Amino acid sequence: MATNAVDETEATKATTDEKAVDTTKSDEVPETEVPAAADDAQTKEEAPSGVGQGAAAVVSAALGVVSLTGSWIGTVASARQNLVGQLETAQNAGVAQQIQAVYGDAWQTTALWGGLFALIALIVGVVTLARPAFGTPGRIQAPWIKSVAWAGVALGVIGLFLAVLKYTGILLGLPSAS
Repeated sequence: MATNAVDETEATKATTDEKAVDTTKSDEVPETEVPAAADDAQTKEEAPSGVGQGAAAVVSAALGVVSLTGSWIGTVASARQNLVGQLETAQNAGVAQQIQAVYGDAWQTTALWGGLFALIALIVGVVTLARPAFGTPGRIQAPWIKSVAWAGVALGVIGLFLAVLKYTGILLGLPSAS
């Protein structure tokens, strides 16, 4: 029985020594892991977040909506053109000339401002969609940015088309004075 007690004591010492060795090994940090973590932190800080692209996409869509619904500056420019038409039209001018000077020029001014907003929406949307091609290789643009930018492009195209139709008189042209 004495031999069993000695064997158990030696076995306990052996396991305790192994545990001590294991804990010292696990506490040590290899030198190769520290720089790798530092490199990851630097890479994350240098990578663009895409906030600018998202903002540009939203601006493109908003400008497309403004081109379709009208803007404050377009309304003011139209009212100004209406006033100028009233002031420059002589009392003895024909009805067709009065209609064109008072209403037609104002309508065309509104169409020009709508077309300008549509063109800007179209340009901003296309640049936002093309931006990843000139950015960091392997960086993928967020799907929502692409969707909103495409919406801005589509609204810009529609707004530009409607502005051209309004300006030329094809869409809601002036009534004839005859």
